Formats: sequence, C-alpha cells, structure tokens
Amino acid sequence: MFFGSIPALITPFYKGEIDYDSFQKIIEWSIEQGSHSFVPCGTTGESPTLSHDEHKNVVDECIKIVDKRVPVIAGTGSNNTIEAIEFTKHAEESGADGALIVTPYYNKPTQAGLYLHYKKIAESTSLPIIIYNIPGRSIVDMSIETMVELSKIKNIIGVKDATNDLFRPLLTRTKIKKDFCYLSGEDGTALAYLVQGGNGCISVTANIAPKLCSELHNYWKNKEIDKALQINLKLAKIHHALFIESSPGPVKYAAELLNLCSAETRLPIAPIKDSTKLIIKKCMNEANLI
Repeated sequence: MFFGSIPALITPFYKGEIDYDSFQKIIEWSIEQGSHSFVPCGTTGESPTLSHDEHKNVVDECIKIVDKRVPVIAGTGSNNTIEAIEFTKHAEESGADGALIVTPYYNKPTQAGLYLHYKKIAESTSLPIIIYNIPGRSIVDMSIETMVELSKIKNIIGVKDATNDLFRPLLTRTKIKKDFCYLSGEDGTALAYLVQGGNGCISVTANIAPKLCSELHNYWKNKEIDKALQINLKLAKIHHALFIESSPGPVKYAAELLNLCSAETRLPIAPIKDSTKLIIKKCMNEANLI
C-alpha cells in the first residue's frame, strides 16, 4: 500500500534539455527530508511535453537514483491506450513499484471507454495500478460506479483523486470492498482527505517543502493531530500560490529559489509573471523555507 507524502516530481530543464544532475539532487534531498514515495512523469513532470525516449529515460533515472529506498510510482498514462500500455510495460521492466495512469484527456471517453481503457492496460502488466482521476485537466470524471468495477481487477489498487470533492473518498469507501489505496491529488485538501479515509497525497508542494509535507503525514499517522494541523496551516498559502498560474511554472520557480534547479519549463507552459514570483517568495519566507 502506498501512503504518505509522495512528490509528483518536477522534471528539471536546462537550455531545453533534461537536467539529470538537478533531478538527482531533488530526489536525494527529498528522500533525506522524509518523502515516502515518488511519481516521475506525471503532469507536474510535464509529461505531455516529453518525447517517448525522454519519458522512459526519466522513469529509468528515477528508479536508478531511488535504488529501492522508497517506492517509485511511474506516470504511464496517455489518451492512447496502446501508448499507455507501452509506457506501463517499460516501467515494469525498469523496476517501478507501481503505475499512475491518468484518465484519457481530450478523447472524452464514456464510462464504458474508461473501464475498457484501464482493463486493457491492467491486463498487460502485473504492476499495481493507481487510477488518476482529474476532471479539471482531462474533462472526463470517472464515476464511483466505474471505479468500483475497476477495483474488481486484481492489480487496480487505488486512486489519485484530484476532484477536490471530499465526500467522494468517504462514499467510495462504502462501495469498494477490497483494501484500496486512496491518495489525494490536491495539496490544499490533503489533510482533510486523510480524515475521510485517505492514505496519502501525490503532492506538488512536496517538491519544495518535502520535510513539512512528510511530517504532516507522519503526525497524522501517529495521531499527533495538533502538530499536523499546525503544518497544514503553515503550508496553506504555499499550496495556493503554487497554482496561481499553470503548474508546474510556480513550483519550478520555487525550486529555483531553493537552488534545486532552473525555473525553465517547456512550452506551452510559459514563464510565470513577476507578480506571481513575489507572492511565491513571500509565502516561502513566511513558511521559513528560504
């Protein structure tokens, strides 16, 4: 079962190319700060702008650097089922511990299409699969009924829920009978999601505040609720600031302030505005991150 604070890793760039030295620095620092798992090649990793070879290389490099110290859940989703199968098979061969597979974007499949998409991928691999439900970016929203049916497939073991609907995990738990992994995809509601029965959060903020994010989950797990609430309040402004503009523009700027990597993104993600930079810097100062 995956749990705790799971950074959705940024993919550092320098002059248009992937900066693997900075990638290693980010991962090593995050492990030292207590992160519980990693997700390379998710949306925060700008996977839509990576070539197939780059995508596979980033997954390979993450697995190599982590070296089994914590689990690696590879982002292997696509709006092309055949492509998603290819990425998932590669992740399994490379030694990933799981696959995070986003609902197909742009195609706008029906619930039947969603079911068949995930079923086909699951049949191609033995990796544990986490459904990534993010209607804000994919247009489609997987229904609870569809998720219940998919949960009957042995290696579909959980969901990254980015619906921002805090009733959904509670209601889903009443209908899925097996041990299912519930991971929030929204930093701002991560603690509330734990209260509703969640197991952790696949996090953007954990890229730049890995210690605070991991401590929040540890405190919750150890029933030190007041300490978890204090961290939650401390991070609130940062959670908001990192989404003033399209992610990962803001979090990459924050990472640059920490000397982790360049703020460089790939188009169509544009450099963030100076006004956004001021807000991010102020929030990080208030949280004693810089």
